[in-house]
Amino acid sequence: METVELKVEMVGIHEKRLRKCLSKLKGIEKVEVDGNSQKVVVTGYAHRNKILKAIRRGGLKADFWSAQNELLNAYASASYVNFGFNNFNFS
Repeated sequence: METVELKVEMVGIHEKRLRKCLSKLKGIEKVEVDGNSQKVVVTGYAHRNKILKAIRRGGLKADFWSAQNELLNAYASASYVNFGFNNFNFS
């Protein structure tokens, strides 16, 4: 069994589309989606390139997760905390 981590650019409704694309592949056991960091973890017996290709065919921008994505995600979350954007009001 293989675990594949992907970075997928998603908006709220794209999660349903993502799951539909992956449901067509044989050998997928589990799909975990983290919308905040746009990280998708797929566990199963399908080849990693077939998983990526299926997501891209569904119209979503995707790439394999890398260490650079971890750093960018940590930097972005630290920037919001430092500048106080997490308590921003639009009223």
